Amino acid sequence: MTPLALTIGDPAGVGPELACAAWALSGTANLPHFFVMGSKRVLEKAARRRGLHVKVRAITDPGQAAAVFDTALPVLDLGDIEYTPGQPTDEGAALALKALETATALVREGRAAALVTGPVAKSRLARVGFTQPGQTEFVADACGVPHDRAVMMLAGPSLRVVPVTVHVALHAVPGLLTADLIETRSRIAAAALVCDYGIAAPRLAVAGLNPHAGEDGRMGHEDGAVVAPAVAALQAAGIDARGPLPADTMFHAAARETYDVAICMYHDQALIPIKALDFDEGVNVTLGLPIVRTSPDHGTAFAIAGTGQARPGATLAALRMAGECAARRALA
Repeated sequence: MTPLALTIGDPAGVGPELACAAWALSGTANLPHFFVMGSKRVLEKAARRRGLHVKVRAITDPGQAAAVFDTALPVLDLGDIEYTPGQPTDEGAALALKALETATALVREGRAAALVTGPVAKSRLARVGFTQPGQTEFVADACGVPHDRAVMMLAGPSLRVVPVTVHVALHAVPGLLTADLIETRSRIAAAALVCDYGIAAPRLAVAGLNPHAGEDGRMGHEDGAVVAPAVAALQAAGIDARGPLPADTMFHAAARETYDVAICMYHDQALIPIKALDFDEGVNVTLGLPIVRTSPDHGTAFAIAGTGQARPGATLAALRMAGECAARRALA
């Protein structure tokens, strides 16, 4: 299988050491072949600092990764920079941006099977010319997909969630929610569960916005006026959707057995339960793209970079999930 492309992320963060840790665990973790888009020297220094005996080998083409992978971590080398964990620089941000640009192009060309993005600092990227809100929007632009159709799903062993609104203030959420937005993002999620996750008839649980899903209008009108019509439209289209459901009873173990993805109205309604349940194995997946893109569901963690405290579970999960989704697409 064509290898996955893993970007190094901000080299001052935990991305480089977790890339090395993932390769070191690749045999026992049953990972597909991957290569890192980044810096050979940074990876070597990060591995040594973490106490890992990882051989890093430069390749010039993704097609060389398979022959290298069993004995060394393959890297498409973009050059050396100073490696100082916990101290981000513009030079490091420029490397992270170049890695993202190059890896995205390779996946779009079919030379890499999927894109797995390491964590970056958006404020640092902005200093070196990055104009998108985040990596998701960058990849959407590169693929010619409108931002509102690039849907974020957080997935772990216990739960999958899709926030309908994402990085906006809580007071702005009611004004942004529309039945069309809920329906569109839910349709994209349902289609992705079929295509990338092999779920023939996905079950969607749609959360209400207000406490008790509005309690028949006593606690807000949005659930009846906005969420319920979206659910009705999904049902009319043949999608197994239920809601609006009280969010406070959606995430216990028995409830989670009744659906394949929870459609949530705002950021924390989605992210609090998945981080509580799957903190070390959460994966950020971008749905609605012509390519597979995943990312570990954590940030750069500058405060613990280089200390050996960062756990590789989310990176392993992001690589594994990207490989599984890419394999399903290849068979379709």
